[in-house]
Amino acid sequence: MHEPVSGPVYAIYYPMLAALGIPVNMVAITILSRRKCGLSKCITYYLVAMAAADLVVVITGVILNRIIDIYFPGSYLLLTPVCRTKTAIVYATRDISVWLTVAFTFDRFIAICCQKLKDKYCTKETATAIVGTVLALSCLKNIPWYFVYDPLYIFNNLPWYCRIRSVFYTSSLWLAFSFFDCIATPFLPFFIILLLNALTVRYILVASRVRRTLRGNPGSEHNPDPEMENRRKSIILLFSISGNFILLWLTYTIHYLYYRITNTYSYTGYSDPVYILQETGYMLLLLSCCTNTFIYAVTQSKFREEFMKMVKYPVNQIIAFLK
Repeated sequence: MHEPVSGPVYAIYYPMLAALGIPVNMVAITILSRRKCGLSKCITYYLVAMAAADLVVVITGVILNRIIDIYFPGSYLLLTPVCRTKTAIVYATRDISVWLTVAFTFDRFIAICCQKLKDKYCTKETATAIVGTVLALSCLKNIPWYFVYDPLYIFNNLPWYCRIRSVFYTSSLWLAFSFFDCIATPFLPFFIILLLNALTVRYILVASRVRRTLRGNPGSEHNPDPEMENRRKSIILLFSISGNFILLWLTYTIHYLYYRITNTYSYTGYSDPVYILQETGYMLLLLSCCTNTFIYAVTQSKFREEFMKMVKYPVNQIIAFLK
């Protein structure tokens, strides 16, 4: 992630990712901020914050940390101090995006499974406090990444690129930080999301059986159950977002476990399977910052309606002007 990448796959993939990630996240922010998607203020605030975090990840992780490496190898943005700063920002924004997904999952768990706490917890004020806490803690946690790197080489008395210090793999202090970092992102989020989703499914199955007993046949056309329909829509959105996170972070997690278990801290070249596994993990990780908007479009009919209005608006204006 921190040494310059090379190869036509990366040269094509990352510009396409940036071209996709920036507009889709801006579209999500714009549509969700209008609050016409039938979502509560609390859910909307989380989703807007997640889209904003994903947008920053695309800018820092894809454009500043990847595209510039590939297409502008002589740029001063690749000087080691700048590279260190970019890397710390990338890790911080990555953590913000991940933990906002966890916060959203927990909020939906409270809303569905803990009715007594719902009115107190699932509010915009609580969401604001949690988003602010996630932002602050993520920034503080990732400050040490600035000090992990040495220059890859010195040219004209200037340090270029970032190379992980060898002491990072041997020092007990850095090992502790590395384990803490990977436990915090993504192992702990994995565990929390899977646990909350399992508890949510269990609650819904029990609640559904009870409601079917009380209502007879709630799925029939003559006896609809709006409460279960609302829960179904909420569950689809929740599982889509959390499942997407787990799927796209899985390769990164496998690579981390592999190089820690086997002590494989280097690779022989760009064709080395370890390098390919590492870069595939990063590619999928960064892709996760572009997919939530498509999830909203697939799972939320009102989001699709608002998106179509946004697309048709300039066309209608042009037609009206020509007439």
